[in-house]
Amino acid sequence: MAAENCTVLTDFMLLGLSGRQDVQQGLFVLFLLVYGITVIANLGMILLINTDPRLHTPMYYFLSNLSFCDVCYSSTVSPKMLADFLSEQKRIPYHLCFVQMFLFGTFAAVECVMLSVMAYDRYVAICSPLLYTTAMSRKACVRLVAVAYAAGLMDMTIFTSCTLPLSLCNSNVINHFFCDIPPLLALSSSDTAINEIALTVSCSCVVGTSIVTVLLSYSYILATILRMKSAAGRRRAFSTCASHLTAVALFFGTLLFMYFRPSSSYSLDTDKIASVFYTVVIPMLNPLIYSLRNKDVKGALRKAVGMKLYSG
Repeated sequence: MAAENCTVLTDFMLLGLSGRQDVQQGLFVLFLLVYGITVIANLGMILLINTDPRLHTPMYYFLSNLSFCDVCYSSTVSPKMLADFLSEQKRIPYHLCFVQMFLFGTFAAVECVMLSVMAYDRYVAICSPLLYTTAMSRKACVRLVAVAYAAGLMDMTIFTSCTLPLSLCNSNVINHFFCDIPPLLALSSSDTAINEIALTVSCSCVVGTSIVTVLLSYSYILATILRMKSAAGRRRAFSTCASHLTAVALFFGTLLFMYFRPSSSYSLDTDKIASVFYTVVIPMLNPLIYSLRNKDVKGALRKAVGMKLYSG
């Protein structure tokens, strides 16, 4: 009966990060700058890796795919958020809300798997260097990236299929700045127990498997590094892992905070702040982390800038 009385929704209204117009204008400038850096830095990383022969290795192939993923999943959220900062009516059509949720969830899941693939790459490089060329061949790298995208698509296809039939009757106001899963479930007048189970299972499969892969890889890496007799070799090995470990800690730490807490502790206002970090800030930080801490990338960048200045 409740479903029969449910008004068919044509759009949702997003509350955004702030209701104050003066604050929104300041946030627009700030996030426009962040999004601009995100796009330029990640596309620049992709271009640099593809044009410099010294970076044509499996590690940088995965890094270029990570940069592509960062651009995509940031772009599913940031342009709409920026437009809403300048708009009084922060509306999004019903179908586009689910498209945004699907694309964002897909690329976030791909990023999880990609980070675990990069950890596996470091494991093979440090623990089995003689087998590295064979184990991480071009074909193997392409397959690993394909697995990452397949896992992300399958994960969100299953969850979106469970979410679409829900009766969203309570309200069309989403207490968030984009169509994320928890605030959408909060609008449902249907029983969302199955959806919460599906969310937990899907997140556990993708995020849990990725975290286990990272932990196992770095356990073996740490054991191998500690057995090295050369201090220079240990420093070099730690150096090749430092950037990736920083990116892993930032991304998975925020993700675990967002989706693996008891439902009783959820606060949508708190979650909005955390969401800003992993939807907007982390995609900007990843290329900066890898460029600032990686000698090969810094060398390739200096070479590219030098050639540009010389040709100019």
